[in-house]
Amino acid sequence: MNKKSQAALEFIMTYGWAILVVLVAIGALAYFGVLSPDRFLPSKCTLSSGIACIDHKATAANLEIVAQNSLGYDISIYKIEAQQCTALGTGVKGSVQASLANGAQLKPPTSRLTCLNGGSKYNGNINITFTNLETDVQHKNQGQVTSRIE
Repeated sequence: MNKKSQAALEFIMTYGWAILVVLVAIGALAYFGVLSPDRFLPSKCTLSSGIACIDHKATAANLEIVAQNSLGYDISIYKIEAQQCTALGTGVKGSVQASLANGAQLKPPTSRLTCLNGGSKYNGNINITFTNLETDVQHKNQGQVTSRIE
C-alpha cells in the first residue's frame, strides 16, 4: 500500500512543479510587457453616419484625422473637438475652419488637433460641429478614436 501512495505523491509533485514553472514563465512575460494588451490595440476611428473617418494618426503632440463628407450636401466645419486636445475653431458662426463639398475630404493640417497624449495609446471622443450650407442649420457629429501613439 505504501508503494501506491508514494507513486501518487511523486506524480502530483511532478505535475505541481511543471505547473509552477509555467506560472512563473507567464508572470515573467507579463512583467516585462510581452503580454501587454496595448500592443494588440486595434486602431479605429468611427463617426456618426454622414461624415466618414477615413484615416487617423495619434502622436505625443497631435491627433490628425482625415474625414470625408458623405452627407449629400456641402457643409462648413466650424469646430473639431477631441478629448485631451485643444479644439480647432471657436464654434461661433463666421469662424469657418473648412468648407467641404459633398464627397470631399478634410485633411491635415486643417484637421490637426494639438494634444498632450501620455502613455502608449489614445482613446477619446471626437465632436465635429458643422453647418449645412443649403439650410444654414448647425449640426454636431460625434464619434470615437482609438489608436496607438506613434
